Amino acid sequence: MKIKQLFRILLKAYKKKNVKTVLTALLFIVLSKSVYAEPGDLVSTDALSFGQTSEIVRILVTLTILTVVPALIMTVTSFTRIIIVLSFVRSAMGTQQSPPNQVLIGIALILSFFIMSPVISEIKDKAYDPYMTGEMETVEALEIASVPLRKFLFDQASTEPENLNFFLNMYGVTDKPAGLDEIPMAVLITSFITSELKKAMIMGFMIYIPFIVIDMIVSSILMAMGMMMLPPAMISLPFKILLFVMIDGWTLLIKTLIAGFV
Repeated sequence: MKIKQLFRILLKAYKKKNVKTVLTALLFIVLSKSVYAEPGDLVSTDALSFGQTSEIVRILVTLTILTVVPALIMTVTSFTRIIIVLSFVRSAMGTQQSPPNQVLIGIALILSFFIMSPVISEIKDKAYDPYMTGEMETVEALEIASVPLRKFLFDQASTEPENLNFFLNMYGVTDKPAGLDEIPMAVLITSFITSELKKAMIMGFMIYIPFIVIDMIVSSILMAMGMMMLPPAMISLPFKILLFVMIDGWTLLIKTLIAGFV
């Protein structure tokens, strides 16, 4: 069987998440040249097999990264804070499913890409491009790629030093780290997520206040007029939308979210 056919089988099995077929295809790809080689072609076959093995490793690393991209977006980028704040805005306004979840996720992804673009560009220039051209090994590329990501995570997590110290102690790091490189990545990610949740909740609380005030005013007016059977949310919703539009709420919200990461 040709190598191209084996790679096609590998990709189809990967898409269908058929682990058994993936492993079998990889085994055939690795052994195909050495098993069916002629005795006089041992030197060239070994060199070719080594080259193919390295290419297989690159493909596996790329596929593995693609599978964990959603988890990485939600844990090591600004996506978590943004999507929580946007959800608070929709809940505070009482617009039910408007904007819908797909729109909020799209906005959060675009804003996250904008905020993370310096980190992504640095990783691409210093780690990804040299790795794809074969100038560095996988371990070296991962170490170089982690440097800008570590800096971003630390800059955000350092606003809550007590959380960072707590997770360092829980991880078993008793001595104070001399530099950023000595802080484990697991500690940075955990501290970053914790600080992002806290910041998102604080922003959500501040967003809720003016809308609650409008609800209270409308409820008081309706009660004073004796219209207790009329739902206050039905009357206050247009006023909340009008207030949000008049103050250019979406622009202010997006500017505040971006400024929080600068």
